[in-house]
Amino acid sequence: MISSITLPAPPKINLFLHITGRRDDGYHNLQTLFQLLDGGDNLTFTLTENNKISLSTQIEGVAESDNLIVRAASLLQKKSNCTRGCIIDLDKKLPMGAGLGGGSSNAATTLLALNKLWNCDLSIDELAKIGTKLGADVPVFVEGNSAFAEGIGEQLTPVDIPKSWYLIITPDCTVSTEKIFSNPQLTRNSTPIKIRALSEEQYRNDCQAIVEKLHPQVKEVVEWLETYSTPLMTGTGASVFCRWATEAQAKEVLSRVPQHWKAFVAQGVNHSPVHQKLKEFFIGASPSG
Repeated sequence: MISSITLPAPPKINLFLHITGRRDDGYHNLQTLFQLLDGGDNLTFTLTENNKISLSTQIEGVAESDNLIVRAASLLQKKSNCTRGCIIDLDKKLPMGAGLGGGSSNAATTLLALNKLWNCDLSIDELAKIGTKLGADVPVFVEGNSAFAEGIGEQLTPVDIPKSWYLIITPDCTVSTEKIFSNPQLTRNSTPIKIRALSEEQYRNDCQAIVEKLHPQVKEVVEWLETYSTPLMTGTGASVFCRWATEAQAKEVLSRVPQHWKAFVAQGVNHSPVHQKLKEFFIGASPSG
């Protein structure tokens, strides 16, 4: 009988991000390639007999009711008519507002974990639909595959990306996604590309020029990394990454990163470790209740 589990919430990077148009509802149509990474945050979920959902780890500047973890749990509880609650502990390792999908991944891990612990028995598709209400990046973490994405990011086609290692550097600034997407100078007319025609020559981030202009710290990271490889910003920033074939190459450059920047090396993965760990937890066992 399982009453508590600990699961990862892995980050992602956007190997490219093209904005192909603006929608009537204010959102943007885009095309992107999500690369999942290993590592990330960790969350521990402990069942309670009452229906209260509580987050024991408070994040500065974010009210508990606004936290994507609590919102995800509340939406799942409502959707499934669950009468159980939980205490959630968050071991936060990823920087916030960095374009790494940390909050979205936390929300997805919450949906996947509590779907099992609460015996909700919702399908992955149903969980992904709940995730869409929380943010455009949540479904890719729920489905758990590196993927080519279209629409607002919810139309996903799994992709196997060749094994690589990534150095991710985050300067000391927070980028507002809302401000970037509302900026009148943002490129919104990139020509759509077909998944079968993808090539690295097409990889760029349509948000990067705006972010570099508003946040010179990001441009500073880009210029520093250009000495070693071809850097690209992920999402709407502020993190910038470069790709290498081996861990040793990535860690060699990591050792040279100026100390005033946050930096780490991660391996790209095509399948989220969350799904595998859930299988390990629940094969031959059943949740309590």
